[in-house]
Amino acid sequence: MIKSTLGVLVYYADQLILWKFVAVVSVSSISNITSEMETSRLEEVDSLDKQLHCYFQSKFLVQSSLTRPLVSFQANKTRPIYRWYKYKEAFSASLVELLCQKYGVTQGKVLDPFAGSGTALFAASDIGIDADGIELLPIGQQIINTKKLLDAEFTPDDFARLRTWLNLQLWKQSEKEVKLLELRITKGAYSQETKTAIEQYLGACNLENTKVQSVLRFALLCVLESVSYTRKDGQYLRWDYRSGRGQGKKPFNKGTILEFDYAITNKINEIINDLEPSTQQLELFSLKKSQGQIDLRKGSCLDIMLCLPNATYDAVITSPPYCNRYDYTRTYALELALLGISDQELINLRQEMLSCTVENRPKDLLAINQDWELALSVADSQTLLQAILRYLDSQKLQGVLNNNGIPRMVKGYFYEMACVIQECFRVLKPGALFFMVNDNVRYAGASISVDMILSDIAEKLGFVVESILVLPSDKGNSSQQMGNHGRESLRKCVYVWKKGVA
Repeated sequence: MIKSTLGVLVYYADQLILWKFVAVVSVSSISNITSEMETSRLEEVDSLDKQLHCYFQSKFLVQSSLTRPLVSFQANKTRPIYRWYKYKEAFSASLVELLCQKYGVTQGKVLDPFAGSGTALFAASDIGIDADGIELLPIGQQIINTKKLLDAEFTPDDFARLRTWLNLQLWKQSEKEVKLLELRITKGAYSQETKTAIEQYLGACNLENTKVQSVLRFALLCVLESVSYTRKDGQYLRWDYRSGRGQGKKPFNKGTILEFDYAITNKINEIINDLEPSTQQLELFSLKKSQGQIDLRKGSCLDIMLCLPNATYDAVITSPPYCNRYDYTRTYALELALLGISDQELINLRQEMLSCTVENRPKDLLAINQDWELALSVADSQTLLQAILRYLDSQKLQGVLNNNGIPRMVKGYFYEMACVIQECFRVLKPGALFFMVNDNVRYAGASISVDMILSDIAEKLGFVVESILVLPSDKGNSSQQMGNHGRESLRKCVYVWKKGVA
C-alpha cells in the first residue's frame, strides 16, 4: 500500500515538473515571438524611413547659416523688444529676416497660424510686410497686443508715467492689494514676501490708465518665472527645493531666485531703454512709417483658418508645437493664472491645442470641416506614418511605453497638421512660399522623421518641396532615449515648400 501511494506521488510530481517545463517553454516562446514581431515592426519603420530619405535626398540642404540660436529664442535675447519676454518655443527675428531676404519675400502679406509671441509678425512688419497671426494661448496674445500697443498707441505722457514708476517704485507705496490668482498647479510658486509684493504691484497698477496698466502687467508677466520657485521644463514646471514641494530622489535647485523689486525695475527699465529714441524725437520707433500692419486673431488655427479667404497670403512663416509632449498650458501656468485663466479653462485650452501632449483627446476633424477628408486620406496613405503608428500601438499593448497616450498624440499631431497644411495651401497665392521650423522626435526607439512625413503630406496636397534646410549640428535625444536606444542624433530643419502655379 505504501509503495503504491509513493508511486502515485512520484507520478504526479513528474507530471507537475513536465507542466512547469512546458509553461516556461511556452512563455519563453511567446516572448521570443513578440520580440521578433517588434524587431520586424521597427525594421519596417527604418526601411520606410530610408526609402523616403532617398526620395527627398536632393531636397536636404545643410545650411551653415542656420544655427541653433537662430531657430530658437536664443538669438532674440540680445534683440531690443524681442528680448522682453523669454518665450522659449519661439524662433528668432533674425531667422525671419534671413528667410525673407533669401527667398525674396519683400512685400504683401504673411501668415503665422501658430503665432506664439509674435516674432514672425513683428519681424515681417519691421521690413514693411503686413502680417496676420493666429494664437490660441492668452500669454502669446498678451505679448503681441502689448507690443502693438507700445508701437501704435503709447503717448509721450504714458512713456513718462512708466519712467515715474521706475524711479519712484510706486508699487511699494501702494496700500491697495489685488489678490494674486492661482491655479492648482501654481499654488506655492512664490515666497510670501514675493506674493505680497506682486499683489501690491497689481493694486498700484489699477490706479493707472488702461494703456499704462497693460504695459505694467506685461512687465510683471515677463518676470514671474525669475521670482518664483519654478522653472519651465517642457512638459511641466520644475519646482525648486525651497518651495517645500515633493522633490523625489534629486532635489532641484534652479539657482538664484530674483528679489521682486530688482526684477521688475530691471524689466521696466529694459522696456523704456528699448523704446526710447536715441534723439529727443517723440516717435517711439524710428522706422514706424515703413512698418507693415499686424492683425492678431485669437483661437485655434483649425477653426480660424476656415474663415480666411482663398489665395490671400504671399508666405506662411511658422513653427507649430513640436510632437514632443511639451504642454504649454503647464509650462506657462504662472502667466495664465495671472491672466485670469481658471483650472477648467486651462483644461479646455489644452484640448484645443494641436495634439502635442499625451492628454490631448482625438478631435473630430471632419466635424470641423468636411473638406479635410482629402487631408485625412493623405495621412491615412502615408506609409511611414502608418508603420510608426502600428509600432507604437504594439508597444502600448505590451505595456512598455512610459505613457499610453503617446500613440494617440502622434496620430493626432500628424492628422491635424495635414489639415493645417491643406488650409495653408488654400490661403496662399500661387507661387507663394511656406516656411516651417520643426523638430524630429523619437519614441520607444522609433525615429519619427517629422520633416519627411510632413513634406510628403504637403506634396500630396499640392505643394512643391523646394528644400529641407538642415542645421549643421543635429539635435540629441532625451537622456532616456539615449540610454535605451543609443545616441543617434535627430535632424533639426526648416522646411521650404512652394504652392505651384496653376
